[in-house]
Amino acid sequence: MKTLRSLASMAVAGLLLAGCAGLHTVSSDVSSFGDWPAGRAPGTYAFDILPSQQAEPAQTARLEAAARPALAKAGFTPVAAGQAPDVLVQIGARISRQDSPLWNDPFWWRGDFGYWRYGPWMGPSWNWSVQYTSPRYDREVAVLLRDRATGKPLFEARAVNDGLSGFDDPMLAAMFQAALADFPHLGINPRTVTITLPVAD
Repeated sequence: MKTLRSLASMAVAGLLLAGCAGLHTVSSDVSSFGDWPAGRAPGTYAFDILPSQQAEPAQTARLEAAARPALAKAGFTPVAAGQAPDVLVQIGARISRQDSPLWNDPFWWRGDFGYWRYGPWMGPSWNWSVQYTSPRYDREVAVLLRDRATGKPLFEARAVNDGLSGFDDPMLAAMFQAALADFPHLGINPRTVTITLPVAD
């Protein structure tokens, strides 16, 4: 009996550890396109800010901060002040909330049968109960690299995933890193890329 209890405790501990590990990873479906020139180094970059992004400077600054580590990991460096960059980088992110209607569940009724009695007669009754379903969020980030001199698109990547929460800064950074994880190579579209998040102190 003690052996069984020990095994059960070890199994529970293993599940808890696995759950904790899962909290520190982000998996995204990544698709990439383009034709980065063979032998071309990543070089320097500057963000190409669209007019719509200029209208929301705080959100744009947040996106840039999330994308910088991914660009650095891919080999890019920010252009020095007063210099012309090798590439222009356009970035974007979007999120949509998906509220699950009750009737999307084929068993949305989630009730059970009972019986009613009226005088000497007995017949079936129906007990109906409502269940709350949490919303899900579809998240996506996109990166586009253009040659600064010619304006030619050289590399495009997108990372998408979903979950029970919206964007936070670590999620954004992990998704940008996933989008550029294989740069400059392409791969199967889509493919799953998992990024390990830094553990908070």
